[in-house]
Amino acid sequence: MSPDVDLTVPKPGRHALRDRLLALDSRLFEIAAERNWPLAEPALPRLSRSADHGVLWCAVAAAVAASRTPRARRAAARGLASLGLASLTINTLGKRSVRRPRPLLDPVPVVRHLKRQPITTSFPSGHAASAAAFTAGVALESPAWGAVVAPVAFSVAVSRVYTGVHFPSDVLAGAVLGAGAAFAVRALVPTRAQTGPPPRPRAQAPALPGGAGLVVVANRASGSADRTGVLRHELPEAELVECEPEEVQAELARAAVRARALGVCGGDGTVNAAARIALRHGLPLAVLPGGTLNHFAHDLSVEDGRDLGRAVRAGEAVRVDVGRFTSGDREGVFLNTLSLGVYPELVRERERWARRMGAWPAEVLAVLRVLRTDRHPLRVELRGETHPLWLLFVGNCLYHRLALTPGRRTDLADGQLDVRVVHGGRHPALRLLSAALAGPLTRSPAHTGARLSRLRLTGIAAGTPVAYDGEVIEVAGEMTVEKLPEALTAYRPLP
Repeated sequence: MSPDVDLTVPKPGRHALRDRLLALDSRLFEIAAERNWPLAEPALPRLSRSADHGVLWCAVAAAVAASRTPRARRAAARGLASLGLASLTINTLGKRSVRRPRPLLDPVPVVRHLKRQPITTSFPSGHAASAAAFTAGVALESPAWGAVVAPVAFSVAVSRVYTGVHFPSDVLAGAVLGAGAAFAVRALVPTRAQTGPPPRPRAQAPALPGGAGLVVVANRASGSADRTGVLRHELPEAELVECEPEEVQAELARAAVRARALGVCGGDGTVNAAARIALRHGLPLAVLPGGTLNHFAHDLSVEDGRDLGRAVRAGEAVRVDVGRFTSGDREGVFLNTLSLGVYPELVRERERWARRMGAWPAEVLAVLRVLRTDRHPLRVELRGETHPLWLLFVGNCLYHRLALTPGRRTDLADGQLDVRVVHGGRHPALRLLSAALAGPLTRSPAHTGARLSRLRLTGIAAGTPVAYDGEVIEVAGEMTVEKLPEALTAYRPLP
């Protein structure tokens, strides 16, 4: 591949602007070489070498992720993804599009020279691109961590001029390309701030500056110690009750009697139990994510004790919809989803293996086992007609798939049930997987969807499992699913 621009030889004719820019670039390089940089001689060359092949940024990403907060882990992953795209762009297009020799090292003191000089063309700077891409990627997900990483990235970029391996314009162009790579990654995978629902409708909730009046029940089985530790620091006057899973219901009921606000730390099933009691007592709900997926907490933009503490101290809250189902003498509510068909079988398989191998391996194994069985479809009556179904999914509010990200809700109070049906027939699992690989689920001929406020199912066989917010029960005969619009008040940090 021949370069589109060759800066090694002057072009015939007059090119005043080009010549001025190149002269200015060279002069800035000489000024930097002539200046005395206090304390830089022992540090910048080593820092520059440590950034070779992205080693420095992998180490920084590991340090950021080690803070063990979801936002920090996402920031580290986004930074590395941005770095990867920037490096790919620089090495395949950037370095091959412009031919420019490296600066002459004569004006640069020998003590600054790198032990191993680069042999690629000078424009643009790959180190500056990687530094800018990683830092911008981190900052787009977590501005606080971006501010921490930015001085290191700036020092790496400066070190390339300091050590004499790049002109200033090389570094500037590399930084621009790196930042562009970070924004390109964000277009493919939106940040949590982009996919979070708007803070509406706002609700009145008691502001508890020290947490006095908030009673938080934490499920020990969810490994809540670290999360509640942060909350203790944020809300020192809050009452924290840790208990075993079988004690959660009773502790929540006792807490609701004496609380001004009911808090819960656990997975989606534990949060569901707290929501039922909060609805019954008319209390605002404070959710601290403590499970594997934490769909409801994350859709509320609550990721850790800091987020929740800020919302409780300021009394920031929103009203959210709740889904409710009834079947004979069985009834319940759901904050996330309700499913019949293959998904309840998957939940049962996951719970069966989770204690032996952990949550995520059990999830993968459960999916493989359920898909392999290709069970006979469920038969239900929907709007007076009998349908063979492989899966019936009901979401509390509309789920969207944004770019390459999984489904998220962009509105927790839209008044709708998101109903998705995967029809039965021959090998529905294979057809569904093929459609998922090809694009959105809605492209599958086996899939249909509707937006409803109420759904009535009849003709359900006895013993049919229903999964809601990670819990599984059995129903029979008739089942009604409906919306309770804006029924629950939940603390949520506002922008």
